[in-house]
Amino acid sequence: MSDITDLIVMEIKPEQAPALYVENGLEKFLDQIRQQVNEVPDLSTAKGRARVASLAAQVSRSKTAIEKPGREFLKRLKEQPKIVETELRRFIIECDTLRDEVRRPLTEWEQEQERIAAEQAAEAERQRIEAEQAAAAEALKKQFETDHELALLLNDKFDREAAEARAEAERQRIAREEELKRQAAEQVRREAEETAQRERDAAAQREAALKAQAEQAERDRIAAQERAEREAKEAAEEAERQRIEAQQRAEREKQEAIEAERRKAAEAEAARLAEEIRIADEAAARAADVAHRKALNNKALADLVSAGLTEESAIVAIRAIAKGEVTAIRITY
Repeated sequence: MSDITDLIVMEIKPEQAPALYVENGLEKFLDQIRQQVNEVPDLSTAKGRARVASLAAQVSRSKTAIEKPGREFLKRLKEQPKIVETELRRFIIECDTLRDEVRRPLTEWEQEQERIAAEQAAEAERQRIEAEQAAAAEALKKQFETDHELALLLNDKFDREAAEARAEAERQRIAREEELKRQAAEQVRREAEETAQRERDAAAQREAALKAQAEQAERDRIAAQERAEREAKEAAEEAERQRIEAQQRAEREKQEAIEAERRKAAEAEAARLAEEIRIADEAAARAADVAHRKALNNKALADLVSAGLTEESAIVAIRAIAKGEVTAIRITY
């Protein structure tokens, strides 16, 4: 009798999981289980009670057969985002490191060129200041020499005039000569002082101009440096923005490709599963018919046993009737 009423053990393969573990995706298995246990054993007999226990145990086994691959599939779904995030993080770090390594020679070269240019500018400015100071000192020296020669020439003139006027009184000659010498010395001193003052004023003006130029050059250098840093920062930010946009775009395209591939695979899987379900439905229908026939056979078997036949004789009689070997007697299914 157990050969007639055993349930079919269910099995779900891993590749079937994505299409089955969805909303109402397991309903057909519930229907199949319901059909397989759709019988009412006789609880007044030991066999009937054992049959009830066997059916209940089979339901539990069917539940486990469906639940276990579902739990495994759910575990894989939970682990997948962590795997993707870890791999993306590793890829980004490696690319950033490689980018910095590739650009390091250019960065070092640019820094060296900036240092050389700054040193050259400072040296040129120092040489220009020294040349102007040397020229000013030389001009002042020449002016003093010229003034001294002029004083000597004036002295000679006065001496000649004094010699020609020897007839005049000695007192007047000496007084005039002294006065002229004093006046000449005073003039030379005054002119020399005025010249020196002009040179000092010119030197101060040149120094102030040089200082202003140096300060302006420093301001220009700082402004250029700040502008270069700002442009470099903006360029880096723009490059980073473009990198992030490219990364996000690549990720979207990748996800879209994955989603398209997943939809394609899901459609193919759905088509395959639909075919399997159709086959399974046909098999289930056949199995239901077999189960229905088994149930009627079991009921007829129980009736014959209740009527006084042994179970073996009743089974032989039912099989003979089912095969049409008993005249005018048949089982209506």
